[in-house]
Amino acid sequence: MTQRTSSACLNQSGSIPVIAIDGPSGSGKGTIAHRLAAALGFQILDSGALYRLVGLAARKHQVDLADEAALAQIAAHLDVVFLPTQDSQEPLQILLEGEQVTRLIRTDDAGTDASRVAKLPGVRNALIQRQRDFARLPGLIADGRDMGTVVFPNATLKIYLTASAEARAERRYKQLKDKGMGVSLHALFLSIQSRDEQDMNRSVAPLKPATDALIIDSTEMSLDEVFNRVLASAKAALAE
Repeated sequence: MTQRTSSACLNQSGSIPVIAIDGPSGSGKGTIAHRLAAALGFQILDSGALYRLVGLAARKHQVDLADEAALAQIAAHLDVVFLPTQDSQEPLQILLEGEQVTRLIRTDDAGTDASRVAKLPGVRNALIQRQRDFARLPGLIADGRDMGTVVFPNATLKIYLTASAEARAERRYKQLKDKGMGVSLHALFLSIQSRDEQDMNRSVAPLKPATDALIIDSTEMSLDEVFNRVLASAKAALAE
């Protein structure tokens, strides 16, 4: 990704611009975040991947997913590398301790593990500064569940992207089938409902829109319609 370092990249306060995109599982925020980053030439943070990686590393090293202290240590010292690719279906290649895990962390089980570890304050605290360090010139698109509420409370633009659980399950089903992965639509729907329940009701950084977020319900919208609305809002915010 091309780096631009002129002062024109900074917002009026002199800080690096950040666009936070939050929302529940399957809302399409990851796809929109990658398209937006490509359109603006910005860096990208897939915060959900970090929590999935913590869960995966814990499984790899046989650490109990209820052991908060041990998980916080894993989070603080996570050996992970994100490599951009030219593949629109897999825009990032992810290595954990040198091992290719890009598809492994996108499984439904990995998502469930991510929700379990994400509710632990020690894990979240260990990852906050690591996430903030992704903010570099010319700017950052931050994709997650608490980007606008906790990690980047002063973001240039905050977007909360959502859709009905049924629509999100159908999108995820198609995405996984296109990748040749066997999956049950009903099981995905139940998993999404369960993850929503965990993410929205956890005591630390629950999933919710920031008070100043632009809320977009994409249930009846195409991907292009959502992207065009987000891009227009981002350009307007960056021009202020």
